[in-house]
Amino acid sequence: MTLVAPSILSADFAYLAEGVAMIENAGADMLHIDVMDGHFVPNLTIGPQVVADLRARSSMCFDVHLMIERPEKLVKPFYQAGANLITVHAEACTHLHRVVHDIKDLGIQCGVSLNPATPIEVLKYVLPDLDLVLVMSVNPGFAAQEFLPLALDKVRGLRRMLDETASPARIEIDGGINEQTGLKAVEAGVDILVAGSFIFKSTNPAEAVKVLKSLGKQRKQGDSPLASPDNGIN
Repeated sequence: MTLVAPSILSADFAYLAEGVAMIENAGADMLHIDVMDGHFVPNLTIGPQVVADLRARSSMCFDVHLMIERPEKLVKPFYQAGANLITVHAEACTHLHRVVHDIKDLGIQCGVSLNPATPIEVLKYVLPDLDLVLVMSVNPGFAAQEFLPLALDKVRGLRRMLDETASPARIEIDGGINEQTGLKAVEAGVDILVAGSFIFKSTNPAEAVKVLKSLGKQRKQGDSPLASPDNGIN
């Protein structure tokens, strides 16, 4: 089953709670929350307080993506704010294994994200501990960027790696996702589609969520192989 995680980076922040309620009612599976510090990526977004305020209004799985330097310093505050899943960048962690275990020790799920130029081999020694791998299909920092096709080869390689190691981790992709690129990503082996502009800038965001969720059915009909482990993300 393909899961959909709308990214609030493309939402209207003046009506953020209403936007989250709308996509939750539309059947979105997760809420993707991009946290940027203006250093690791050239943009600045939100902190734990916004997550805590949204947590009080939503029962969705909060998929918090830390695009920040030294993410270990903010893991606990975002956990306390209500994150169900925290993803850190391999490029931002000097001691990736330690950070992964710091997250897992809190009793929540952990993901690692890879920028477009980062090879999947960096995951070798942390893969058994991961619930999710996030493949960036744009260079992170801004919404509404064009999808980078090179991400599809990375997804295919990652899918092989997960299958060969019997890993239950799911593959998520973020950047330039729409109906066309989303289908290609799912065919390559993606389990979770992160979409911002395609959903929040749509004239019918609820329908956009449903379109992306339907891509998994199209893949199934096309007989494209994809493992879909149950690791508690729902």
